[in-house]
Amino acid sequence: MNDLSIMDKLSRFEQRYEELERLLADPEVATDYQRVREYAQERSEIQELVETSRAYRLVHQQLDDTRTMLAGEADEEMRALIRQEIEQLEARADDWQQKLRLLLVPRDPNDERNVIVEIRAGTGGEEAALFAADLYRMYVRYAETHGWKTDLLSSSPTGIGGFKEVIFEVQGQGAYSRLKHESGVHRVQRVPATEASGRIHTSTATVAVLPQVDEVEVEIKPEELHIDVFRSSGRGGQSVNTTDSAVRVTHLPTGMVVSCQDERSQLQNKMRALSILRARLYDIEQSKLTAEVEDARRSQVGTGERSEKVRTYNFPQNRVTDHRIDFSSYRLPAVLEGDLDEFIEQLAAAERTERLQAAGIG
Repeated sequence: MNDLSIMDKLSRFEQRYEELERLLADPEVATDYQRVREYAQERSEIQELVETSRAYRLVHQQLDDTRTMLAGEADEEMRALIRQEIEQLEARADDWQQKLRLLLVPRDPNDERNVIVEIRAGTGGEEAALFAADLYRMYVRYAETHGWKTDLLSSSPTGIGGFKEVIFEVQGQGAYSRLKHESGVHRVQRVPATEASGRIHTSTATVAVLPQVDEVEVEIKPEELHIDVFRSSGRGGQSVNTTDSAVRVTHLPTGMVVSCQDERSQLQNKMRALSILRARLYDIEQSKLTAEVEDARRSQVGTGERSEKVRTYNFPQNRVTDHRIDFSSYRLPAVLEGDLDEFIEQLAAAERTERLQAAGIG
């Protein structure tokens, strides 16, 4: 952590923090609520980094003073005590350094957002639809273990308990940071319940994790939308509502279509459809920006492309393998019950390593 460029960067953060403190104390600024909000948010974002930087500098100053004391001490008993203190200070300095390294990693601005998760059955017919339902339950249970709220937004169920498509919202602090690497193609290898010969089938489902955005961040003009209403229907095609409450929203500039029918109110279905549409449009724009900034540089945890196979659930071997980090767990039932943390932690660690290297501090 002796790199001068890093220390210069820390000094600039400290200077900016002090400047923000002065601005927030300025009576003229205090009357401009927009500026106060922006300055307070910026200060909050760098506060932990600045406090850690100051603690790191302090412990290094203490180390320098203690080493100077050791150099001037002749008594061996005192020298032994001073050496012990130096060892303790060095350990504290290492701890602060590690924390600083993590705080210096450029953060994903979406990490604290709620998310919209879209799961679609891929290859494999009814078995793929059943696997999509398994993934839906897995993520709902994972959310429950973290105290997050889930809300079903849209679904296309099949007759035997699967889903052609299911879209749901996860509300909770850090939901996107924990779930974002789940995007991609998930593959299952097992004997389907409908397979009489006992042959192992391979089926897939795609998962898309989108940060939830509000109307201010993604503006959708009314003239860009074509909205159809129709009667909701349930499994097997039976009507679940005698009114035309289902809504189909078509975004004309992109041709994107979102349908919602799970709510009894046409207005609620429309609001949910627009929420999904905003998340998809935001995801497209963010993907473009990322491609421009990174110049097609591939992340160690995968590109997150929908076509990329990210994980395999192998029932005969009781194994779950994440192909991006080459990590396997032989606890398949527990994973499908929502015990995903060992995968999510390793994926997050791989992302941190990649971001450290990209920032030149790896």
